[in-house]
Amino acid sequence: MVTFSYKFLQKHAVKILLAGFAACAVLVIFGNIVHVDQIVQCSLGACRWLNLGPLSLQPAEFLKFGVLVFAAGFLGMRAQQGLINDRDKTLIPIAIVMGLAIFFVIGLQKDMGTGIALVAILISMFLIAGLNKRTIAILVAILVAVGALLIVIAPHRIQRISAFLAADTTSVDNASTYHIEHAKIAIGSGGLTGVGIGNSVQATGYLPEAINDSVFAIMGETFGFVGLVVIIALFTALLLRLLKVADHLVDMRLKLLVAGIFGWLGAHVILNIAAMIGIFPLTGITLPLLSFGGTSMVFIAGALGLAFQLSRYTAFGSKLEQNNHEKNKDTSSRRGVGRPRYTSRRRSS
Repeated sequence: MVTFSYKFLQKHAVKILLAGFAACAVLVIFGNIVHVDQIVQCSLGACRWLNLGPLSLQPAEFLKFGVLVFAAGFLGMRAQQGLINDRDKTLIPIAIVMGLAIFFVIGLQKDMGTGIALVAILISMFLIAGLNKRTIAILVAILVAVGALLIVIAPHRIQRISAFLAADTTSVDNASTYHIEHAKIAIGSGGLTGVGIGNSVQATGYLPEAINDSVFAIMGETFGFVGLVVIIALFTALLLRLLKVADHLVDMRLKLLVAGIFGWLGAHVILNIAAMIGIFPLTGITLPLLSFGGTSMVFIAGALGLAFQLSRYTAFGSKLEQNNHEKNKDTSSRRGVGRPRYTSRRRSS
């Protein structure tokens, strides 16, 4: 698993965030202004990848990681100072950073899924940091209003909402509902135990993005209901483990970092699975660790590696050591009391 040093990340959090913004700016310049196909890769009407020779980079994932590291350090420091609810020193600065990130990701790159993941990271941190409930309610209302506006001004998002609302027609002839209906067909065809590896029909070209966004549906066809339950159980166990690590961390900055990773992973898992079973509109968001994608895999694996690296610095280990020390102390004291008694018996004999 990819790992990053948390000390290095804390030290260079601002630089990582700025590098993420710079990568997004380069994408916008060469994709929407200058139009250099050798540098920018566009697909399905959106320019989201930078070509770096034989490799490609998705700046939105880089920016997401930068926001995670910066927000954890910034909000953690403000929480330790008792300023987490301060408007001028905390809320306005983080709102500016998040506003710019959402503008680059959703406004310019047309990536609604990554924008939702960014919001999930921030909300998770605010809940752990102790932000006032009234402020959280206002923040959520603002985000919902902004999200609705971003949907209204983008025809392709309105089309996805319409397709979601019309997806129960069970007709695959409608182009707008084709993706959702074939995802349902794939999951339904799997039955209880699936059709087996290599026997998937939908993976042969019927279901779009079969190895990427739609991988959950393909796994449903391949491994059936039992396989999907196992996958969901594994993701649930992973998310609960992240909560456990965050709960035992003492440093608020590290606690918020793991909380943000929890929000990031949870948003991807919930939105992807919900879209595949037809209870949420398609967002183009990947299923972590299972969907094909180099940049997404590297950064989500790096974030998880960082979270489990931080588990070494929890209070849980020190409590175990303290309990073991107390047990050893009690044992040695009992031995000390017992020795004179046994010695006296030997002497009397």
